[in-house]
Amino acid sequence: MRALEFRDGLLAYLDQTRLPAEEFRVETSDYQEVARAIRRLAIRGAPLIGIAAAYGVALAAKAALAAVPSMFHNEVTRAIDLLLATRPTAINLAWALNRQRTILNKSTRLNEREIAACLASEAISIHREEGEKCERISDFGAELLPNAATVLTHCNTGALATGGRGTALGVISKVWEQMKLKKVYVDETRPLLQGSRLTAWELGNLRIPFELIADSAAAFLMQRGLVNCVIVGADRIAANGDVANKIGTYSLAVLARHHSIPFYVAAPCSTIDLQTESGKAIPIEQRAGEELTEFCGVSLAPKHTQTYTPAFDITPAELVSAIITDAGVCRAPYKETLRTVLFSEIAA
Repeated sequence: MRALEFRDGLLAYLDQTRLPAEEFRVETSDYQEVARAIRRLAIRGAPLIGIAAAYGVALAAKAALAAVPSMFHNEVTRAIDLLLATRPTAINLAWALNRQRTILNKSTRLNEREIAACLASEAISIHREEGEKCERISDFGAELLPNAATVLTHCNTGALATGGRGTALGVISKVWEQMKLKKVYVDETRPLLQGSRLTAWELGNLRIPFELIADSAAAFLMQRGLVNCVIVGADRIAANGDVANKIGTYSLAVLARHHSIPFYVAAPCSTIDLQTESGKAIPIEQRAGEELTEFCGVSLAPKHTQTYTPAFDITPAELVSAIITDAGVCRAPYKETLRTVLFSEIAA
């Protein structure tokens, strides 16, 4: 199952806001539609929004060629800036767009048509590379999980969120293939229910045994000894190992530490941000209050209820047992090990 496909100059994406009720695919040649899809979470997941944005730049280049070739550079730059502004927390978005911006700015000896072809080729490469990274993350992570693993995961980190089998969910599926997995506990992941809508849907399709739980039930499961491992994804990892991920991740890490349960983070090296010293400097996206006060148009709270709706929280590095990347497993001190794996990937 591919959440995104690029063919014949069109980007086709699975609208994740309609899952699990409907598998609805949208085809577009408009980069502004890609930006809207990212903003409204029809396309979501840190690696996937980077991939989608890279394709968005390719679509913008194709449109600029057909419209006003003399304004090609300005139009593509404008598209990159618009896509970059869609969501602030996941660093994969900036990482992918920086790759496209570099091609645009350094291809001075190429004509516009050749640059457009290079931008399309780079987007395809980013997509392929992110899929390959998922496989390596899955292999490294599978070595860490115990036999008869009972895993708790949060949000959605599978094929719907990445360019391949997934990060945290990729590790889970790999362990299942190795017959080391007993069960997965899936947090519903309030308020947008990415766990119950998306992760449950993916696990069901993979025929992996799971049970859906309320976010607030996680502590009780750990207290009863029903969980022996927690694994989550990440939207940005700071240089010191602090992790930005879906809201509710930090509380799971605190609970895991209290119950002496390993807490693992799985993410590609494109999620590591060495320019951000710690989690304190990571911008946290604030979502509309209606995501908390309404569901499918039905009011869940009194009118005019004030809300605080961060989409992400920050898990301090000291609560993370290990960070599983496509270039290897990092443990504390993260300032050293993250730099090592990132530069080893660049060298490769």
